[in-house]
Amino acid sequence: MKPLKTKVSITLDSEIIDAVKVLAEQDDRSFSQYINLVLKEYLKEKNEKRQK
Repeated sequence: MKPLKTKVSITLDSEIIDAVKVLAEQDDRSFSQYINLVLKEYLKEKNEKRQK
């Protein structure tokens, strides 16, 4: 079963939005999917560093 998703609204700098859109397109993902992926990887890395 897929995890439930929750809609959120955030404000980002336009430069970040532009860069993420380019990266998402290169990775053949939507803007939202790409941000979700990046945040998951960041949180995983932070958690691994905390456990050391």
